[in-house]
Amino acid sequence: MDALTSLLNGPRAQGAFLLRSMLSAPWSMRIQDEAPLTVVSMVRGQAWIALDRGEAIRLEAGDVAIVLGPDHYRVSDDPTSPPQIVIHPGQRCTTPDGRDLEKEMALGVRSWGNSPDAETIMLTGTYQLAGEVSRPLLEALPGLLVIRDDEWDCPLIPLLAAEIVKDEPGQDALLDRLLDLLLIAILRAWFSRSGTEAPGWYRAHRDPVVGQALCLIHNNPERPWTVASLATATGVSRASLARRFTDLIGEPPMAFLTTWRLSLAADLLCEPEATVGAVAEKVGYGSAFALSTAFKRVRGVSPREHRTLALRRERVGVDGTRHHVVGALG
Repeated sequence: MDALTSLLNGPRAQGAFLLRSMLSAPWSMRIQDEAPLTVVSMVRGQAWIALDRGEAIRLEAGDVAIVLGPDHYRVSDDPTSPPQIVIHPGQRCTTPDGRDLEKEMALGVRSWGNSPDAETIMLTGTYQLAGEVSRPLLEALPGLLVIRDDEWDCPLIPLLAAEIVKDEPGQDALLDRLLDLLLIAILRAWFSRSGTEAPGWYRAHRDPVVGQALCLIHNNPERPWTVASLATATGVSRASLARRFTDLIGEPPMAFLTTWRLSLAADLLCEPEATVGAVAEKVGYGSAFALSTAFKRVRGVSPREHRTLALRRERVGVDGTRHHVVGALG
């Protein structure tokens, strides 16, 4: 398992917010939902997208963008168009003065906008919660990235466009997986493009030593790894492994291992019926006490406190999303 797969193989889209927007000029939206990550795919027409503190970038058919929260941003037909629509946390939609727009702009299954014959059609997929395993991934990305249509070859946008308007059994799960696939395709294109400084953990999969060490850590976090045992498994000396790993990843092997184990633990703790002891065993800690001590030292809260806070945030996100989708479907 390579580094990118590992970072995306834990928390996946679960009931992600997906919407087809159909808009004719003039239109302008201010997005302040503060979602961790949003994917915008242009199907037809053009739009301008800009972070509050950045320049506007033009998107055309076939282009995709990733926007990281919690920064607010604007999407519009023209950079000078004043906001007519505000998207709040929980995907609540209003006018700038607070009037609700959900039912007024509903255009069918997962479709929304001001015109059924719109000049511009775009697909939006929003991850409601940031999984802890994905934190290194989010930290490696700029606030706004754009991949042009001619910079990659991806058949997923037409497929997502066709599926997003269907109301079939299992459709939500299918759309979640399509969104995940689209995100992975975008990230591969982004990290591989000329001029992009890919993070060390991504470049490391090409290194025969560090890449192998990362795979061992990612695939077997429960094993009692030491620098010596990793060096033996990769066929180099301890000093060589420690030096190459630190140079490429930016931290020593044992520090990376601790971060990875605690990230996995943070996600596993949120699963139904999970106990601290069972999670400790899965991520390489000898006891619940050992995991709790490390978790509190690194993250500042106990495993139980972390689970309580995470489940509280998840309930808020799910309730908000459900409110919007019901409104959009009329």
